Amino acid sequence: MPGGHAAAGARPHVARSPTSTTMKKLLQAPNLALATLWADQLRAAGIATSVQRAYASSIAGEIPPDQALPEVWVDEDADQARAAALLAEWRRRPERRWACPRCHEIVEGPFELCWNCGAPEPP
Repeated sequence: MPGGHAAAGARPHVARSPTSTTMKKLLQAPNLALATLWADQLRAAGIATSVQRAYASSIAGEIPPDQALPEVWVDEDADQARAAALLAEWRRRPERRWACPRCHEIVEGPFELCWNCGAPEPP
């Protein structure tokens, strides 16, 4: 952009190394929303990524359905293992069970707030 200003809502750019090698497919996502979310999280962690086949779902039926799903790719093949490890960590939801200190409701799952009264999970 002229003057070095990014457009409002623009995604942060992660520069590629001058010794960059080939891009590598990280995973195929079930939908564009998740592909975009995962790519954005990886960019925030400093890993250059892109979403490929973002709009291929519009031609599903003309091509095999599994070929129309969006994919997340890393720009540097050296980042693939780190990116895969981060995604695996983010996709694992910790299952917990705790009693709300305020209303005594039992809360199950990865929730940090009581679904009944909104109190935070005790430390």
